[in-house]
Amino acid sequence: MGSNLARHLAGLGHSCTVFDNLSRPGVRANLEWLRAEGDGRIEFIHGDVRDAAAIEAAVRGVEAVYHLAGQTAVTTSVLEPRADFEINAVGTFNVLEAARRAPRPPRVVFASTNKVYGGLHDLEIVERDTRYALARGDGVSETQPIAFFTPYGCSKGAADQYVQDYHRMYGLRTAVLRLSCVYGPRQFGTEDQGWVAHFVIAAVLGRPLTIYGNGRQVRDILFIDDLVRLYARFLEAGDTGVWGRAYNTGGGAAFTLSLLELIDILERETGRRPRVTFEEWRPADQRVYISDTAHVRKALGWKPEVSPQEGVHRLVAWVQSHRDLFAAVGPRA
Repeated sequence: MGSNLARHLAGLGHSCTVFDNLSRPGVRANLEWLRAEGDGRIEFIHGDVRDAAAIEAAVRGVEAVYHLAGQTAVTTSVLEPRADFEINAVGTFNVLEAARRAPRPPRVVFASTNKVYGGLHDLEIVERDTRYALARGDGVSETQPIAFFTPYGCSKGAADQYVQDYHRMYGLRTAVLRLSCVYGPRQFGTEDQGWVAHFVIAAVLGRPLTIYGNGRQVRDILFIDDLVRLYARFLEAGDTGVWGRAYNTGGGAAFTLSLLELIDILERETGRRPRVTFEEWRPADQRVYISDTAHVRKALGWKPEVSPQEGVHRLVAWVQSHRDLFAAVGPRA
């Protein structure tokens, strides 16, 4: 997300500072790509969001902060809850404090998650041949009660609430995007995070896949080009009613896939069916999550445009033309 966003903003004529600790597989390749494609508008700072002084220095003098750094996997949060909390909750607090203390406070847009809604056990779900579906309604709105449920949900949820409250208490222009599944080029998806990219990479490279549950789980998916267009809209928003709010953000009801349906698409795209084994359900795995995007569409004048079929086609083509990247970082990239 950060790589594509920085490239997009640089293309619009903005100077961008990328702050990253380079801990994720594939991110160094993305940094090299940014330096080559950024038209000289990309500055890089090697740092960690847990370092408050480094964040404060990086934020000084900027117009906007897109806070995308984080620990991204429920499974990792269960194994390492302290690190998860320090990265997601404390790291976000450091970003907010740096923005608040800046001589000219920047706007802050935070990447939250649908996991703040927990397992969504109160929703009535029906089971169909290839997918689960909501018994009523088109998706989950921001009125859905928060129910964090996992360490990851807790750390991201705490950060989510802090971002909103720094607008209420200090007047910072902040916004929260509670993201569903974002996918696209330059994503090194793993079994734990980035499932669409993970499935695509495995299918292209002939690697086996494991599905936890029966594969009928459904998510709305959002292609990265659509997301970066939305992020850019926040640069155009003045002192309007968009700030201090959380927005459920994804492809919405029109752009959904189940795991089994993605397997079918990949068979058509690659000419062979991925090797799949099935394991037990993971804790707190939502049977269905579909974003009700009415709020963000109205507030920012935005809507997603790239269908799942077109987006997966583009991602398959990108992985096929960058096999060397995935060979370099290994099967868990």
